[in-house]
Amino acid sequence: MNVAQEVVGRIFRYVLFGLATAFFALPLLWLLSAPFDADPRYAVRWPARFTLHNFATLWHNPYALSSLGNSLLLAAGTVAFVVAGAALAAYALSRVRIPGRDTLLYILLLLSSVITGTAAMVPTFLLIFQLGLIDSRFGVVLVLSGGLLPAAIFLLKDFIDAIPRSYEESARVFGASPLQILRHIVVPVARPGLVTIAVWTVVQVWGTFLTPFILLNTAAKQPAGVLVNTFYTEGGSPNLGLIATFSLLYSIPVVLLYLFAWSRYGFRFHGGIKS
Repeated sequence: MNVAQEVVGRIFRYVLFGLATAFFALPLLWLLSAPFDADPRYAVRWPARFTLHNFATLWHNPYALSSLGNSLLLAAGTVAFVVAGAALAAYALSRVRIPGRDTLLYILLLLSSVITGTAAMVPTFLLIFQLGLIDSRFGVVLVLSGGLLPAAIFLLKDFIDAIPRSYEESARVFGASPLQILRHIVVPVARPGLVTIAVWTVVQVWGTFLTPFILLNTAAKQPAGVLVNTFYTEGGSPNLGLIATFSLLYSIPVVLLYLFAWSRYGFRFHGGIKS
């Protein structure tokens, strides 16, 4: 009787997991099928009339491909600022004993979570305007980096805390400076954490809309997250074919980045040491 109950329970769990997987897979199936459908609908279906017209329309769009390049530039610039700034700050906070260090970290993390980009957009716009960085990709990178740095520092500090201090003491005996220790000892060991921060930063920047929409006035400088908002008909209805096609192309770089990072590190971490 117990064996039969166990078999029934296992079948029930498999069916439940299968239904949950199918539910979450429906948007992906729609994203894979709608770009090739001449008459896409909201329902998931294999293309009734196969076509490549949507891809041809995007190819002739003067801003479609350039917007993907703009997204890459914003993501690369933000990753450079966030990873470098988080590595320096997390190493300093991990190794230097200062009063209220942990309290400072939690306050920074709390403020970055409570004061979101929407709430801080007015003072941010005024600051960027006074710096003369309106309609500048560099200004957008600075704003995005400032919003992501507190959480990145908080996450990376755990990786650096797990690095044995004996590694650094051995290097210090041979005359290594703090920056040399950070570059040659800490960074290689904490590389999984740095990759995690980099992938997380790319994901956050890749889907951002409000900041570049407000700070960038030139259409040729807008990233893909803003351009996708323009794929509507004259009556205000969404052009499902173009939205699905551009979304498919838009998601490929992030998926490839995740697969690359997963193949190298597997995202199986324990502090700063890969398990």
